[in-house]
Parts: sequence; C-alpha cells; structure tokens
Amino acid sequence: MLSLVTAAIKPFAVERVREALMDMEVPGMTVSAIMGFGRQGGHTETYRGTEYAIDFVPKVKVEVVVPTSMADEVAERIRAVAGTGKIGDGKIWITAVEQAIRIRTSERGLDAV
Repeated sequence: MLSLVTAAIKPFAVERVREALMDMEVPGMTVSAIMGFGRQGGHTETYRGTEYAIDFVPKVKVEVVVPTSMADEVAERIRAVAGTGKIGDGKIWITAVEQAIRIRTSERGLDAV
C-alpha cells in the first residue's frame, strides 16, 4: 500500500524538509509554489504609503509517495523541521494511493516509487 503525504509549508522550510526526507531515504519529492490562506486570513502590507490587503499567503506544497507504513513518520519529520510554533506554519495531510506507475518502465506499486 502507498500513501501520498502532502504538506503546505512556509517557503524557507523547503530545504530543511528536503534534507530531512533524504535522510529518511524517501525516494523523491515534488515541490510546487502555491498560494493560500488559513486561519490567519492573509495580512496587509504598505507600499509607497498605500495599504494593500494580501489575501493569499505564499506557500510551498511538498508531495511524496511512500509506503503506507512510513507515512506517519514522514509527516512527523516534516512537521518537526518545518514548524516554528507560529501561525501560518502550514498543514500536512495523508491520502491513500491506489496505484503508482513509473512511465519509463511501466513498473507499478512500490517498484514505481
């Protein structure tokens, strides 16, 4: 069984997460720049004397497919290295993956990861 661990984190934490996952021998990760908001609801900034509402906060989405037996450990490691204890640290969620297929070789399941 496979699981997809997805984390929306602050951009400065990406390199720490990458290093932590490499130390765990996670075979790879996908990283995307995203925008969003949570409980903090955005913020305001002043530019040349005018105040602007910033409704969406820049985040980075990290996605890794791992054996289900590793999913909780991976999520905890991401939380440990990306967390600052302040609002806006992000979220992590784990979803089941029915199938993974490596395009080049047609390998499936764990072999594709």
